[in-house]
Amino acid sequence: MLVSEILRIKGNTLFTIGPESQAMDAVRVMAQHDIGSLVVMDHGRLAGMLTFREVLDALAKHGGSLGSLKVGDLQARDPLTVPPGFDVMDLRRTMLERHARYVPVMEGATLLGVVSFHDVAKAIYEEQAFENRMLKSYIKDWPEEEEGRV
Repeated sequence: MLVSEILRIKGNTLFTIGPESQAMDAVRVMAQHDIGSLVVMDHGRLAGMLTFREVLDALAKHGGSLGSLKVGDLQARDPLTVPPGFDVMDLRRTMLERHARYVPVMEGATLLGVVSFHDVAKAIYEEQAFENRMLKSYIKDWPEEEEGRV
């Protein structure tokens, strides 16, 4: 299975924000849409990722307040990205190794979407469930051997 298949199923809704936006505005967008990340875009180019991890880190460092912090102050720079043709099993391994919960999918300089670890886990689960059903069906329909023949 390829990353492009996850995006096709998931849809192409993208949530982005600029690095000069207020951090609190980013938190509002994330809460309003029940999402854990925003892609930070600067003049049409990927500048980084803002996830709940960076927000919580900033809150811890600033006594529970984001104050006048900007998205660019918090964002993770140079995030892991993958092309749409990337294999989902390889992505799972890479996400685990890099502790990445959200990965932008890029085709050249074009942002196609974001894949979360939840999306990857769901896709793998559904693929394996389908394979299990097919195997069980195949085994159930296995022709029985004739008696006396070995």
